[in-house]
Amino acid sequence: YQRRVHGDYKKTMEAPKLATAIYAGGCFWGVEYFFQKAIGVVSTCVGYIGGKLETPTYKDVKKGTTGHAEGVLVTYDPTKTTYEALTKLFFEVHNPTELNKQGVDVGEQYRSAIFYQDEEQKIVAEKLIIELKAMGLKVVTQVVPVSKFWSAEEYHQHYLEKEGETPECHAYTKRFKQFRTMNNFH
Repeated sequence: YQRRVHGDYKKTMEAPKLATAIYAGGCFWGVEYFFQKAIGVVSTCVGYIGGKLETPTYKDVKKGTTGHAEGVLVTYDPTKTTYEALTKLFFEVHNPTELNKQGVDVGEQYRSAIFYQDEEQKIVAEKLIIELKAMGLKVVTQVVPVSKFWSAEEYHQHYLEKEGETPECHAYTKRFKQFRTMNNFH
């Protein structure tokens, strides 16, 4: 950050370097709900990713024909949390064994996917899937390169928080040992 002192800008402190992660795990409202509460998360944005249609809308995506998934772009402070911790949380707030659905929401737009932005994110995601499979879970989560993320309409952003509701299709289920508990949420 900078502040102005007698006509000059002086550096007062370094702004934290933020990082991002993109997850799809069913209805984006439920996934966003848990990430909003996670320590180290600076912001969330729900939207559409993984499809071919330019500037998709909710009306387009809900048909299940665009190839997009409902996703959440998570911006976080890597000095307060890690990509691995967030990815573990992702696996604990949705059911990674349901193919193209989450609860009552059915269709390719509700698939479980991690959109990695670099090789390190890909390695972390694949490692966690191996751990879950070793526990006997039949994980169907896709690990795919990031593509264009389209922000959803404003009324979808922070929807459950604005409505004072909790997720219907998502619940916290502890899957990893030596990981955060619900007490590590804001």
